[in-house]
Amino acid sequence: MNVSKLGYVGFETPDVDRMVSYYTTVLDFKLVDRSPQGAFLTTGFDHHCIVITKGDKKPRSIVGYEIWEPLSDAETRLKAAGYEVERRSDIGPGTPDALVMSEPDTGVPLHLIESQEPSGVDGRPFLRPTKLGHVAAFTPELVSMQNFYQDLLGFKWSDTIGDFFVFLRCNADHHAANFLASTKKQGMHHIAYEMRDPNHLINMVDHLAKNNFRLHWGPGRHGPGHNLFTYHKDPDGNTIELFTQLDIIHDEAKGYWEPRPWHETYPQGPRTWEVDIATVNIWGPINEAEMDH
Repeated sequence: MNVSKLGYVGFETPDVDRMVSYYTTVLDFKLVDRSPQGAFLTTGFDHHCIVITKGDKKPRSIVGYEIWEPLSDAETRLKAAGYEVERRSDIGPGTPDALVMSEPDTGVPLHLIESQEPSGVDGRPFLRPTKLGHVAAFTPELVSMQNFYQDLLGFKWSDTIGDFFVFLRCNADHHAANFLASTKKQGMHHIAYEMRDPNHLINMVDHLAKNNFRLHWGPGRHGPGHNLFTYHKDPDGNTIELFTQLDIIHDEAKGYWEPRPWHETYPQGPRTWEVDIATVNIWGPINEAEMDH
């Protein structure tokens, strides 16, 4: 089974209205649907990429992935591999047919879908991010989590930092999922939204400032993925990354990234990075909290 892209991520929050206001007013997302199941917001074509529901503060409460194969085939494959999976038609608007299973070690519900219904939203706004890019989470068992995503869901290894931070891809983007090994922390590390280019990123950061949201790290450039980044906190204190210029790979057979002038080697491909300042931020400044695990 091969995942084709990260579809959506869920957040539980004690204040749904405040979080919806943040996404629509500050990040310029479009509210597509509001129902007893939650609020559904999008950046463009897909019905939603963010689901907000009432509850305690819990980021990454669900994760939805699109897959290439028919759900019936995926269901057979998952059950044959020994996983409990449920076919459902009631998980929310825009996704009338889904397979639901639990992520190992974390128990986070994973939704596997063939596609979403279209949102009908104009995808050409001035401020809005282009798409949901990736989500990072803590796991107590990094090796088994990596094996699950690679062996069962078809993700590919992109990079690792030390022995505790792995980057996995499901399409041309350098990573759609990354995991940090931790026995003292759990849940989401951060969620990231893609901006078109550096100017788009700057415009959004100016907009954040006008709405009294300040950066706690960045701008900078990561080593793995080489994306320009900024980090700020949403109203619940969740870490939000806005990024651009993420590494891409068009030809898996060659196994290396599209050449960029800031790469350290030519060709540049997957590797294990040393744990140092230049790995976390090529430009220098480091936020120790972002690497604490």
